[in-house]
Amino acid sequence: MVPFDDRIGIIARSARRRDGDRAVWIIEALDALRGMPYAVVLPVAALLAFAESGLGVGTLFPGETAVVVLGTAAVGTPRFALMLAVVGVSVSAGDHVGYWLGRRYGERMRETSAVRRLGVEHWDRALAALRRHGAAAVFLTRLVPVVRTLVPAAAGASRVPYLRFLPASLLGGLVWAGVYVGIGAFAGASARHLESLVGRIGWIVLAVASAGLAAVLWRRRRQRAAAGTQPAGTTAGADTPSARFTLP
Repeated sequence: MVPFDDRIGIIARSARRRDGDRAVWIIEALDALRGMPYAVVLPVAALLAFAESGLGVGTLFPGETAVVVLGTAAVGTPRFALMLAVVGVSVSAGDHVGYWLGRRYGERMRETSAVRRLGVEHWDRALAALRRHGAAAVFLTRLVPVVRTLVPAAAGASRVPYLRFLPASLLGGLVWAGVYVGIGAFAGASARHLESLVGRIGWIVLAVASAGLAAVLWRRRRQRAAAGTQPAGTTAGADTPSARFTLP
């Protein structure tokens, strides 16, 4: 049987390789939260999704990994749909932090510590994407690391109209949520299905093995019984024809 915790261990090792040891304690805490009521899991997923998308905050937390871990609890259509909506809206809310900061500071955003920490070159890439695609860049760069965090702020600094920014942000957030919640939900469902399947197969194998063992024992018993009666049967069989065909 494959323990469900092995899946979490794989995710934790992946997080350690990507984010370093600082991510491990978060993953362990999330693993504990995963077993709590769903009403507790949802707000935590929302908070971490918001932090992942918020300008500069996402660099402090392994948001994608966190949503994958918590997504393992989203097994079943109602739970999955609810977490998808909550995480998607939370990601868009994080976008709004960057957008309104960009609206406030304009071109000065490039010189802020948050942008310098993420990389000025990524800011330039975000601006280039906006010049090329307009508000759609908020959606198109959603799965591009680092750049996706800066595009909302760059959109604000570029004075992209809010009514164009909002739908792009919501759709992008739902795509992001669909990917990472989907990975977690698939892992949770497949692990549970595998455990159940292995359990059923185990019972079938045990039944077949027991039946096979019983058949072998029964056959050996018959062979021993036949071997025990063979001498007497052979003698009787030898004498009978002789007596039958002997001339008087």
